Amino acid sequence: MERETVVREGKAAILFPSANEVFYNPVQEFNRDLTCAVITEFARVQLAQRGVRILIPGEKDRVVVQLSEEKNGKVDQETSEQPENEQQMEEEGDKKEFITASVGERCEQGLHVLEGLAASGLRSVRFALELPGLKSITANDYSAKAAALIARNAQHNNVSHILQASQRDASMVMYEARGRKERYDVIDLDPYGSPSPFLDAAVQAVSEGGLLCITCTDMAVMAGNSGETCYSKYGSVSIKSKYCHEMALRIILHSLDQRAAVYQRYIEPLLSVSVDFYIRVFVRVKTGQVVVKNSASKQALLYNCVGCGAFHLQRMGKKMSQGKHMKYSAATGPPVGPSCEHCGQRHQLGGPIWAEPIHDITFVQKVLSAVSGNPTRFRTSKRIEGVLSMVTEELQDIPLYYVLDHLSSTVHCNTPSMLQFRSALMHAGYRVSLSHACKNAVKTDAPAEVLWDIIRCWHKQVMTLKVPSTSRNLHKLHPWEHVTKGASGGVSSELEDKRKQFQGKRKKQITDSSQLKSFPCKKFRKGTCTYGDKCCYSHEHEQETEEKMD
Repeated sequence: MERETVVREGKAAILFPSANEVFYNPVQEFNRDLTCAVITEFARVQLAQRGVRILIPGEKDRVVVQLSEEKNGKVDQETSEQPENEQQMEEEGDKKEFITASVGERCEQGLHVLEGLAASGLRSVRFALELPGLKSITANDYSAKAAALIARNAQHNNVSHILQASQRDASMVMYEARGRKERYDVIDLDPYGSPSPFLDAAVQAVSEGGLLCITCTDMAVMAGNSGETCYSKYGSVSIKSKYCHEMALRIILHSLDQRAAVYQRYIEPLLSVSVDFYIRVFVRVKTGQVVVKNSASKQALLYNCVGCGAFHLQRMGKKMSQGKHMKYSAATGPPVGPSCEHCGQRHQLGGPIWAEPIHDITFVQKVLSAVSGNPTRFRTSKRIEGVLSMVTEELQDIPLYYVLDHLSSTVHCNTPSMLQFRSALMHAGYRVSLSHACKNAVKTDAPAEVLWDIIRCWHKQVMTLKVPSTSRNLHKLHPWEHVTKGASGGVSSELEDKRKQFQGKRKKQITDSSQLKSFPCKKFRKGTCTYGDKCCYSHEHEQETEEKMD
């Protein structure tokens, strides 16, 4: 009898023929947990409109206590705030009956879910066991062996009444579901690599206001290692930059919106995260010809300086309000000159990318509240709370970010603390936040020149005034006049003398021995210098002088 391996994750127990035949990645557990949390809140909102209320194990204690009840003189903070639709149904009472949906039960008014690339069926089995309010789950895979494994796992977990295995091409499954009555409420695509071959079918097969869950693991392409490949797959040129992880999110959102616009549809991002080795986006797809006209103004080209990393965005379209109507026109630009105004280097052109917010903060807060109020539901609850908390604090109207380490390394100085740098920006009257996509990211509405002024002032306070000889173009990025003018309004005599002293030092030969450096010579490092401990560069000058005299 063939040996079997059982993998347990969440409520599911998945059978594998052997440990070596099927690749199980435990790192993706966070992905699956987050997906379950997002679909739960999506189902809560969608099904409330159909007269269905969902029940989550572990949440029933949170809805017993009313908001008006108090404990020890304080309102109970553990009480969950029910969605407005559910509150309205409860207020109506006998006027409208509602159905309660529990996990593991088939709900006739529930959601239709498709997992296009199911492999072992782990994700779909977890949906069936952990998500209430589902009518059907189609777990599809092109492999006959995988489809048989899916059916076996569905039977093993007693969810065959909800989950059906399918062995077909994922694109064809979605293309055949383009009719309004056949569309899926939730489509989950988690391929090994790029999801680009399936996006066109996905934006057509999802229902009105339905949810698309897309994973991209081809981060090398999306992060700038192959811009031409990225363009062929997503219609956008990726570039190497410090903000590449958020740019990857905006590239996939641009691709989804562009393909949806072909069918007079548009996207509304609910949550977009960059974690580990992949990116994950959750978007709603809706239909509307008027909104689709705004698509061009939601995309932007990107100008990135190869020297200092300063970037500028150029919207693809422009819209202006004229009474009750909206006028659309081509955008004007470019926003930059032939070379960077800060360091003089050239610009790279990337994009187009999605330039609108990549999260729906109201929805994210609902997911965060549900996860934090029921921490035992997922094994990765703490990490989900951390990521979503960071997401809620991000500036939503500011695309991309700077990295503090890179700013300081560009001018060859120590890195200030994030608290100091953020305080400086806020005291200057600008908004600033962190980003979940990068550790030392700085999202701010401050222009690049303000950032460099702050870095220069920091450099002046904590570093010496010597400019490294390896920095060829940093004389433009180290204008000491700007540092002192920004601080005191004039050029100090000390800085002026220092600049004159070292200007052209390689061209003029120094004859005064007192100005010569006292570091050991090259022969001293090799152990061949005859001067011993008294070795210095100056004795080389003495030797040259003696040789000329001889």
